[in-house]
Amino acid sequence: MELVVARIGRAHGIKGEVTVEVRTDEPELRLGPGAVLRTEPASAGPLTIETGRVHSGRLLLRFAGVKDRTGAEALRNTLLIAEVDPAELPEEPDEYYDHQLMDLDVVLEDGTGIGRITEISHLPSQDLFIVERPDGTEVMIPFVEEIVAEIDLEEQRCVITPPPGLIDDRAEIASARDAGEEA
Repeated sequence: MELVVARIGRAHGIKGEVTVEVRTDEPELRLGPGAVLRTEPASAGPLTIETGRVHSGRLLLRFAGVKDRTGAEALRNTLLIAEVDPAELPEEPDEYYDHQLMDLDVVLEDGTGIGRITEISHLPSQDLFIVERPDGTEVMIPFVEEIVAEIDLEEQRCVITPPPGLIDDRAEIASARDAGEEA
């Protein structure tokens, strides 16, 4: 099975290095020197990682055959894709690969169905589950401990405890002062 592990950003310097937006919890495993990665678009690869280093909090990679800024800039926005054994699981018990979470049924603690996970959006601050409801509308559920109570892969379900207003329009009034004011 294939997993998107990074997206190439802008060129860094003049010797062919690029910044990368990491999309894996295991960059040292997936993005180490010698790793051969498929690309999207396919015409850009496959790419072999020659070197990698962290600079100012960003991962920089250099690929075999890419020796200058022009070559590096041509790779911008290319997705890097690793081949992963479908039976392989993340090292930490509370971590999941996207393919494990896709199509899980999303339910409340009382069993009320909300929908199913159709997409996972990886944002800098947190991940979001994009959940399609039975009526075809979508709701975004932050993948955070306070909201996602349980992931049960055997039962193929995700139990959530959403705050008021997240999945419906019944938000709580934050303070009495706000309740008395007219907009």
